[in-house]
Amino acid sequence: MTSATNGIPGNRLDPDTLLPYLDLHLAGATNGVRLFNAARISWANTPHEVEFTRLRKEISEERSYLKKLIKGLGHRPSRIKMGFAHVASVVAEFDPLNPLRRKATAGAQLELEALQSLLRGKEALWSTLLALPPDATAGPRHTGFDRAALERLLTASKRQQDTVARVMTETAPARFLLQ
Repeated sequence: MTSATNGIPGNRLDPDTLLPYLDLHLAGATNGVRLFNAARISWANTPHEVEFTRLRKEISEERSYLKKLIKGLGHRPSRIKMGFAHVASVVAEFDPLNPLRRKATAGAQLELEALQSLLRGKEALWSTLLALPPDATAGPRHTGFDRAALERLLTASKRQQDTVARVMTETAPARFLLQ
């Protein structure tokens, strides 16, 4: 297949693979917003509450950006996947990894590790979109991805991972050493 703009094979985005991929990341982001909110509650009244509040806000804004990006491709997110994402996010609100919101438990460690995994997946999304050719298009109305925005999102995801990793390592002794 050739691009309508320059005749180079492969510069036309494949909606059959790209759109389901983006839908799944949107579902993950929906769940991520709730998981970061659960972490904010778990870490309430600690120095880390502010960090998790900020992270939840950032993840929510990035979810909105992703939704806008998907709509910009002329796609409507899958209702089935989004329905599943909302159900999963309700479960996340109960924080099954750390239901009692204790900071000095294995559940707290698993909660932080799960957040790291979500952030790593988001980093992979932005890296993947940046790996596509700058002139890749999805049709006549799509002029390509905003590479500067994707670079900012990639940098933010790395910073967010560093924040969660720092909380995890700073708080690990309280979890795993006898007091």
